[in-house]
Amino acid sequence: MPKCGESETRDAIGAASDAWGAWRAKTAAERGSLIAGLAGLMRRDTDRLAELMTLEQGKPLAEARGEIAYALSFLDWSAEEAKRVYGDVVPASAPDKRILALRQPVGVTAIITPWNFPSAMITRKLGPALAAGCTAVVKPAEDTPLSAIAIGELAVEAGFPPGVINIVTGDPRAIGGAMLDDERVRKISFTGSTPVGRLLMEQASKHLLRLSLELGGHAPFIVFEDADMDRAVESAVACKFRNAGQTCICANRFYVHESVHDRFVERFGAAMEGLKVGNGMGEGVNIGPLINDAGIEKVEEHVADAVSKGAKVVRGGRRASVEGCVDRFFQPTLITGMTPDMRVATDETFGPVAPVAAFSSEEEVVRLANDSEYGLAAYFFTDNASRVMRVSETLEYGIVGVNDGGPSTAQAPFGGVKHSGLGREGGKYAMDEYTELKYVSWRL
Repeated sequence: MPKCGESETRDAIGAASDAWGAWRAKTAAERGSLIAGLAGLMRRDTDRLAELMTLEQGKPLAEARGEIAYALSFLDWSAEEAKRVYGDVVPASAPDKRILALRQPVGVTAIITPWNFPSAMITRKLGPALAAGCTAVVKPAEDTPLSAIAIGELAVEAGFPPGVINIVTGDPRAIGGAMLDDERVRKISFTGSTPVGRLLMEQASKHLLRLSLELGGHAPFIVFEDADMDRAVESAVACKFRNAGQTCICANRFYVHESVHDRFVERFGAAMEGLKVGNGMGEGVNIGPLINDAGIEKVEEHVADAVSKGAKVVRGGRRASVEGCVDRFFQPTLITGMTPDMRVATDETFGPVAPVAAFSSEEEVVRLANDSEYGLAAYFFTDNASRVMRVSETLEYGIVGVNDGGPSTAQAPFGGVKHSGLGREGGKYAMDEYTELKYVSWRL
C-alpha cells in the first residue's frame, strides 16, 4: 500500500477543495444518483468485497457479507436524504422583511475510520457528507486499507468527478496532522479510541473545526428477573461475540439479577459451546482472530487481572490454536464474579470475553451501569413496561437497546455521550453534521 504522508494528504485536500464548488452546485438528485450508483456497485460486488474484508480484517465471511450490506444501507439512505436537506422560512419582525434559514454544505471533510468495520464506517460518514454537498478525504485504518481502496475504485466506476472522494493510506500522525493543520478542511469525522479523540479535539481548536467523534464504549448488558431468558441469551451471544468482541457497542460487562444469575450463566455458557473459532474463510466459523498482537495481549491481561482478583473462568480463558493461521485467536470466554476493581469492569476489552456480576435491585444496577466514563451503548432485558421507561431514561448512554442486542441501523442516530464522543451518525440527523445553518434577513 502507498505510505502517504503530509505532502500527499495536502494534495488530496487540494483536490477536494478544487472539486467542492462544482460538487455542491450539482442538484441533490444528481448527487443522490451517484451515491445510489456506488451502492449498486457494492451490492453487485458483495462477495468480492466480503472476501477482501475477511482476508485483511479476519472477521468470518458471513459477518463480512453482513457488513457490506450494512455499509451500502448508509449509501442507500444518503442517496434519498440528499433531497431532504430542507431550510425554513421564519416569521419576520417587520412587514418588509423575510427571514430564511438555509442548510449549506460544510466544505472539505476529513474522514478517519477504524479497522473493525472497514467498509461500513466509511460509508456511514461518506454517504451523508456527499449527499450534503461536501467533498471528502478519507484516511482508513492502517490495518485495513484494502477495503477503503476497493470502495474508491467503485466510486471511480460509478462516475464520481475527480477530487470528490480522496483516499490516503499511510502514516497516521502525518496524515492526521496535515488534515488538522490545513484551513481548507472544515470538518473532521473520526471513529476510534477516546485518547485519540481527545487529541483531535485539542488540535482542532486551531482552526475551530467542526467535529464528529464516535469514541470508545463499555456497554453494560443488564438482565432483570422478569426478562425473556431465551431472548436475553440469544442477544448476549450475538452482542458479545460479533467480530470476536471487537465492536464499540458490543456488550462488555453483564449484570444479571441474583434470582436468575445462575440460570443465565448456565444457558449462556451452553450457547457459547456452539461457537466455532477459526479462519474467517472457513465454513461455519463464528469467531475469527483478534486484529493484532496488541489486541490479543490486552484480552489475556484482562482475563488474568480478573482471575487474580477472584473471578472464576467458567468457559474459555485461553488462546485458541487454528492450524495454518497466526496465533491471534482467543476462546469465547465466560467469567463470573466480576467486581468493580477488575479491568473488565472498567476498561473496554475489545475481545471475546463476557464477565458477569449479580445485582439485587434496579437502583443498584443502574448505578453500576452508569459508573463509567463511557456512554455509547447499553442494553437491558425486561418485560416490565414501566421499567422500560424508567431505565431507558436514567441510563447515561447515547444508544439503549431494550430487549434488543442489535440496535444499529442506517436510519437511526448513532453516537454517544460523556467520553464516548459527540455528534450523531445515521438518518436525517447525520445531515446536520455536514451542513452549516445560514440565516438570511431579506428586506424587500
